[in-house]
Amino acid sequence: MTNQDPKLERLNQMRLQSMAGGGPARVEKQRKAGKLTARERLDLLLDPGSFREVDAFVVHRERNFGMDRPENQFLGDSVVTGWGTINGRLVYVYSQDFTVMGGSLSEAHAEKICKIMDMAMKNGAPIIGLNDSGGARIQEGVFSLGGYADIFLRNTLASGFIPQLSVIMGPCAGGAVYSPALTDFIFMVKDTSYMFVTGPDVVRAVTHEDVTFEELGGAMIHNAISGVSHVAANSEEDALFLIREILTYIPQNNMEDPPFEPTKDDPLRTEEALNTLVPDDPSKPYDVKELIRLIVDEGRFFEIHEHFAKNIVVGFARLGGHSVGIVANQPAVLAGVLDIDASEKAARFIRFCDAFNIPLITFEDVPGFMPGLAQEHGGIIRSGAKLLYAYCEATVPKITVVTRKAYGGAYCVMNSKHIRSDLNLAWPTAEIAVMGPDGAVNIIFRRELAEAEDPAQRKAELVQEYRERFANPYVAASRGFIDDVIVPSETRPRLINALEMLQNKRDSNPPKKHGNIPL
Repeated sequence: MTNQDPKLERLNQMRLQSMAGGGPARVEKQRKAGKLTARERLDLLLDPGSFREVDAFVVHRERNFGMDRPENQFLGDSVVTGWGTINGRLVYVYSQDFTVMGGSLSEAHAEKICKIMDMAMKNGAPIIGLNDSGGARIQEGVFSLGGYADIFLRNTLASGFIPQLSVIMGPCAGGAVYSPALTDFIFMVKDTSYMFVTGPDVVRAVTHEDVTFEELGGAMIHNAISGVSHVAANSEEDALFLIREILTYIPQNNMEDPPFEPTKDDPLRTEEALNTLVPDDPSKPYDVKELIRLIVDEGRFFEIHEHFAKNIVVGFARLGGHSVGIVANQPAVLAGVLDIDASEKAARFIRFCDAFNIPLITFEDVPGFMPGLAQEHGGIIRSGAKLLYAYCEATVPKITVVTRKAYGGAYCVMNSKHIRSDLNLAWPTAEIAVMGPDGAVNIIFRRELAEAEDPAQRKAELVQEYRERFANPYVAASRGFIDDVIVPSETRPRLINALEMLQNKRDSNPPKKHGNIPL
């Protein structure tokens, strides 16, 4: 036993060394910047005591440029990897350590991440990356670049197979941004996280634009303008809490169903407020988020892309304990019209839900696609086709509720019966037609209106006649395009009943390697 003591002592010393990061001075600098250490982040993310580390004794291999000096040798290199549990469910994690050489990615660093990603795919569990890195380690040249490419490949192979979540908790620049971009959801921390392909210095030199880190790639830039990031957190603690929260809606892998969470919210609950939520005047807005909260379990809605393309709303909720993905036009923003950003935002969310067996609920109130030169030149046709493709391709249970407008091509695109929707319901306020009554009358009765003694009066009469004959749900219901017209207050129990009816749904697409979505 005595002979073993020195070996045990050495093991303990090496463990302590591997947990020390870049040393007390660099750890203190990290904290002064308002950031947690790599291990502190894992402690907050994972269930207490569940983390098991691997590759704690790995060191980088570069021996040039002074990298062989003792002060440049760190056990574990610049990333902490392993597995643990979140709410008792297995997850694999890596947390980059900015206190060790700025969290830069070396060949060894990349191999550690690749190993843990391979384990996640073999065992069918989510992979979570906590990113805080200065980019590729320059001293290693092409070896560090090759390491990034190895990670990118695994991100791609894991896509749609296991959930991949990225949290940006510091700088993420150059090639490093493409790994998070290949994952399912990106969370950024306000004021302390940044993403950009080229930094402010390069931008200044090439384009002569003088921008700050925040202006170029801050959290709100990517959440509100570029759409690269999906969630903006107020702090690192908040971001890690939100990761734990989103996982409650998502299965472990593509072969499992999403977690069921019993609720005390009555599945037969009706909401009288829904009967008056939609204004009588079809041109007046209302907040679809209020509609969602009134219907879902306990009013809880986990919104994705909250600050981007606000004319459409997407996110996770529960109905009768079942996890669902919600897509809803937002009449309070641009009348809920579909434009380039809204189409791509919704399409990506739909494809995620379909990949991981999460049923889709669509609340439709859409006047059509956004007109204009900028939209046409920007590719609204291609972007709208992405949304159409996503809905057509999806084989999960799909339910649509038309609350008001469903006009033109947008009616077809927003999960209509014609593209394999399973159940289509409408409120009595629904207006389903080729276009709005006003525009239709202008086209159909152009000559009659020009010759009328009182064009305004005649137009009003024709608009009313068109609305009564076409802009209502009963014409579509008469052909089976709408399965039922329901009282709005009954929407919650009807949706829960439909989900239970569809829980054993089986649908498939023709055998093929993959489709060619209009990217």
